[in-house]
Amino acid sequence: MKVLKFGGTSVGSPERIEQLLPIISSQAADKHLVVLSAVSGTTNDLVTLSTLYAKKDIQAAYAHIDKLYEQYKKFVHQLFKTEEGILEATEFIDKIFDLFYQFKNKNFTSTAERIILAQGEIISTTLFHLHLKEIEVPSVLLPALDFMLIDENNEPDIEYLQEHLSVEIAKYPEEKLFITQGYICKNAEGEIDNLRRGGSDYTASLIGAALQVEEIQIWTDIDGFHNNDPRYVPNTKSIAKLSFDEAAELSYFGAKILHPQSVFPARKYNVPVRLLDTMNPTAQGTLISGETSNQNQIVAIAAKDGITAIRIQSSRMLMAYGFLRKVFEVFERFKTPIDMITTSEVAVSLTIDETGSLPEIIKELELFSAVEIDNDQSIICIVGDFRKSNHGYASIVSDAVKHIPIRMISYGGSENNISLLVPSTHKIEALRSLHNRLF
Repeated sequence: MKVLKFGGTSVGSPERIEQLLPIISSQAADKHLVVLSAVSGTTNDLVTLSTLYAKKDIQAAYAHIDKLYEQYKKFVHQLFKTEEGILEATEFIDKIFDLFYQFKNKNFTSTAERIILAQGEIISTTLFHLHLKEIEVPSVLLPALDFMLIDENNEPDIEYLQEHLSVEIAKYPEEKLFITQGYICKNAEGEIDNLRRGGSDYTASLIGAALQVEEIQIWTDIDGFHNNDPRYVPNTKSIAKLSFDEAAELSYFGAKILHPQSVFPARKYNVPVRLLDTMNPTAQGTLISGETSNQNQIVAIAAKDGITAIRIQSSRMLMAYGFLRKVFEVFERFKTPIDMITTSEVAVSLTIDETGSLPEIIKELELFSAVEIDNDQSIICIVGDFRKSNHGYASIVSDAVKHIPIRMISYGGSENNISLLVPSTHKIEALRSLHNRLF
């Protein structure tokens, strides 16, 4: 079995939905499990709807629902060719939009918001299933809410997933094509929940890991990981092979093609992940596996924006015993992850990208240290083979950006990553300078 995940742009129009079956059929496997995101733009529309309900702006909410309904009604009439197909799809869409109207007189809670957000993937998967039915291609629609579960810590329950999904698939021994929703799940209280934004990649990886499939395929609108950001740097190239560790570094530090969390289940269960392009299905894409194929070379560069740098200096000037522990405990207490960190005898510099609790963090840090904040920073991540037996890379990297102000450097914490922190105004210049020097 193979798991094939198609993102929002891959199902973004009736024409693209019609292109999915030829792609699926071209993959040599006895069975296929297809994971779909919501149609591109729909999740943002549903977030807007939830915001309007939360503000109790019912008139604007209804106008927004009406606009979205007209879009989907047009979508249905373009996708389906028969009266029966149009009727069945329209009846389904009507039920979904009737649900949206029902939040008018309710106290709008986070649970209600999650119910609304879940409908995007339910719509896309059902329309694809009905499309296949119209053209007489057998398929089974498996609701993700029947087997995708997160625990009280919002972590997915792999054992539950494996047990319940295997049971569902076993009910249809003759079927070859299964469809399910990305992103959505149930939580420990049995309520509708989600794997956060970008979670459809995560769904595909979790399913592939749980079922130990032959391969997980992530289909997007770009032909795999590139060696730099093609939005800012000309003449980038796709990378044929990456290790799980290399892919994890690139996805975490800014490469948008793959959700960062989606690497970890596949790596844990050693299931290969292939990134492919729905607009160019014959392109080789990128294969991510446990193999190390890029020895003694620099592989790619990525950038992560929205970074805040925090310099924490000991008020006693010398690093007292327990100082680092006290610093880390503050960030742990506010559940704020740290990206980069450098230390000296008298100070610690670190970066975060989640600033929701920053005022409280600063207040606690100032009880035992002096604190300086730099906003609007970017992390430039250079991924390659940086084992201690290899040498010279640090000087090549530093030479490439010698004309750019560097706020922090992190080297040695990973065998796959050198990270630089620069002001965001210098990000594009840094990406281009590194690309010209390294490739």
